[in-house]
Amino acid sequence: MLTIDLPGHGENAAVAASLDETADLLADVLPVEPFALGGYSYGGRLALHFALRHPERVNRLILLSATMGIRDTTERSIRRERDAALAARVEVTDIEDFLDEWLAQPMFAALPADPAERAARSRDAHGLAHSLRSSGTGTQEWLGERLAALSVPTLIVAGADDVKFVAEARRLREAIANSRLALVDHCGHAAHLERPTAVAELIEAF
Repeated sequence: MLTIDLPGHGENAAVAASLDETADLLADVLPVEPFALGGYSYGGRLALHFALRHPERVNRLILLSATMGIRDTTERSIRRERDAALAARVEVTDIEDFLDEWLAQPMFAALPADPAERAARSRDAHGLAHSLRSSGTGTQEWLGERLAALSVPTLIVAGADDVKFVAEARRLREAIANSRLALVDHCGHAAHLERPTAVAELIEAF
């Protein structure tokens, strides 16, 4: 198994790249032979872009709390402005205070307090800001109609209590023909951290 720090995070905090650019950067370092690709949230959006740009490289796709983007151009512009404002805030706020605010969002209400998990989160303010500006949801291309081209077997997962992303998951299920949807009970946005065994079993069975 390979796990890679995405642009703006961890060892790649200094990298600023769009979702398409990041997909191509990943293509340079991931195996050439087909592999199973999974991603959560930002990583899930990126996994969709990778599968569309490099379909021959992926033999299984796992999307957790992902979205195909925002169709309405006005709504997308508003989200882009929100992401830009959040990026500016990250750069002038104490990073621990920012993490407190981030994790206080309703979507993370069921996330258990885990000092080790928190300690592993990225703390490079400029990197996080770059990520929001370069590949936030507001910058993401609307993928809706393009997803019909995907033929790779796809598992779409969302926490059953995450109302917004359950709706997003259902849209993905409708758009990707060779896909199945799994909702994890008693979970919000971060189902893999809230009920890791249940999510791992779903992925292993898939």
